[in-house]
Amino acid sequence: MASNSTSVVPLSTSIVRPNNTHREKSKKFTGVDFKRWQQKMLFYLTTLNLVKILREDAPTIEEKETDSQKRAAFDAWSHSDFLCRNYILNCLDNTLYNVYCSVKTAKLLWESLEKKYKTEDARLKKFVVGKFLDFKMVDSKTVMTQVQEIQLILHGIHAEDMKLCEPFQVAAIIEKLPPM
Repeated sequence: MASNSTSVVPLSTSIVRPNNTHREKSKKFTGVDFKRWQQKMLFYLTTLNLVKILREDAPTIEEKETDSQKRAAFDAWSHSDFLCRNYILNCLDNTLYNVYCSVKTAKLLWESLEKKYKTEDARLKKFVVGKFLDFKMVDSKTVMTQVQEIQLILHGIHAEDMKLCEPFQVAAIIEKLPPM
């Protein structure tokens, strides 16, 4: 009687990473719409397993460190920081690249961009609100044209994550109607 022999295939202990050929690099940041670029960049860095570098400080290690695990951890962090920093730099417009290329770590680079462009986002909010408050309807333009203009301003307010309840919007538009 012949016995059925089955072969045993040893399981691999290595981690199989998914094929990441479908990564889509963020468009170059030109200095406009930082919040959107930042979200896309965070997603991109997350797909590359590098987003943690933006939150971590470099591990401290003595120059003459002999512990191979500490040295390996530092080297791995340095490599990840190098990649993360350069992915960010490569997603900046050339003029911005020239300004930020001397920043030493990815975390410092990210913080510098946030400091510069989040304050500009705050100015944009102020500008959009000012536009809404200053808007007045005039007799020289059609009402529909002016309603479309104010709808665009309101869309800008909503795009900046500012909320205006609908009754307030309606009352504000009525208040802005020309006297005639």
